[in-house]
Amino acid sequence: MATYTNVSYGVKNVSTGGSTATTVAASTTLAIASLVVSNTSTSPITCDVYFTRSAVNYYLVKGATVAVGGSNECIQGNRIILQAADVLVVVSSAASSADAWVSGLTVV
Repeated sequence: MATYTNVSYGVKNVSTGGSTATTVAASTTLAIASLVVSNTSTSPITCDVYFTRSAVNYYLVKGATVAVGGSNECIQGNRIILQAADVLVVVSSAASSADAWVSGLTVV
């Protein structure tokens, strides 16, 4: 029987090289319900969100602008399903200028 668990992951000070929000565990599926990127700096930024599967990056968001003091809900409404070993990554255009929060459901 499948086990369902609500999960959340935070990323503090997202980097320009990419910060891993989560890596999906073996024998697990992750249904992402929401992903919010917040601008913590004094200038507008852009952000990318992608997942890596089998060494290939698949962009969910590319170059989204986040205003000063604002946030961007990059994933909302529909669920994004990630498979075991997928890696979810958030990138900011300026170092330590953003935080990110991911909410979802794991199925084991």
